[in-house]
Amino acid sequence: MKIRILAAAATFGVLGANAAMAQPLGIGTMGQGTSGYSMGAAISSVLADNGVNALVQPAAGTSAFLPLVQTGELDFGIANAMEIGEAISGQEAFEGRPLADLRMVTRLFPFRVGVFVRDDSGIEAIADLAGHSLTYGFTSQVTLNRALNAILATADLGADDIEPVMVPNVVRGADDFSAGQADAAFFAMGSGKVSEVDASVGGLHFLPLADDAESLARLQAIVPQAYIQTVDPAPNLTGVDAPMPVMSYDYVLVAGTHVPDEVIAQVVKVLNENQPALAEAFASFSKMEPDAMYREMGVPWHEGALAAYRELGQVD
Repeated sequence: MKIRILAAAATFGVLGANAAMAQPLGIGTMGQGTSGYSMGAAISSVLADNGVNALVQPAAGTSAFLPLVQTGELDFGIANAMEIGEAISGQEAFEGRPLADLRMVTRLFPFRVGVFVRDDSGIEAIADLAGHSLTYGFTSQVTLNRALNAILATADLGADDIEPVMVPNVVRGADDFSAGQADAAFFAMGSGKVSEVDASVGGLHFLPLADDAESLARLQAIVPQAYIQTVDPAPNLTGVDAPMPVMSYDYVLVAGTHVPDEVIAQVVKVLNENQPALAEAFASFSKMEPDAMYREMGVPWHEGALAAYRELGQVD
């Protein structure tokens, strides 16, 4: 069943928004129980509190629902920026079927990834991974190979410079690391699995990236949507013992070109003004930056979003 978002009063007084929002709209997400679904539920709750009754439509994966945004059967979708770049350019899961009518609406919050090693490994930098074994392959999460290749590239390394330990996914990779089958493993920072592995091996730490223009250029040559961000130690960031530069890419909200500009602008402004409510509904929105919802990512932005960001002072 197609999801509907029915507008009530136009919160921001945008002319024409009421009529546009009266059209059936839908938000595509990953399945129930996933972080993507939780993001969609938080967004729909905040929209409802601001006069828009919103529901989400879960699907098996981004390759299932993003094509529906392309065709106009859905209007919004939630994914990470790497996936959106692949979808628009027709790479990986979207090879041969580029979704050229997808447009960025807003950054939601950063997703931070890295490589961790045992504390007693003697490995302290990405460059030190040369000649060491590292989880790789990710046959059921193929997008992650690009992320890991980008991390290696910051130290001018590639897959030929490490000993790949082929795994189907990051969880299996972490288990192989715990079992001593790999010297290093790739994983998302802040994950509960990292804390589990830390306890099992007697301590681990993530490796910092080189934070210079050349390293950033090599990273973005592989993943244009990524950037280097310094993270500070926090109780939920096992393996981050000091401020360190890490690879980040964003979870984002996208829309089809068929969605009217005034509708997109209204949604942007609602989210911009309600970050605390979003974080209350889903804790990861605590990392959302209302003053930096726009970032150049090498993919096109919806004209309605750009209009809103000009009004908010985030785009010249």
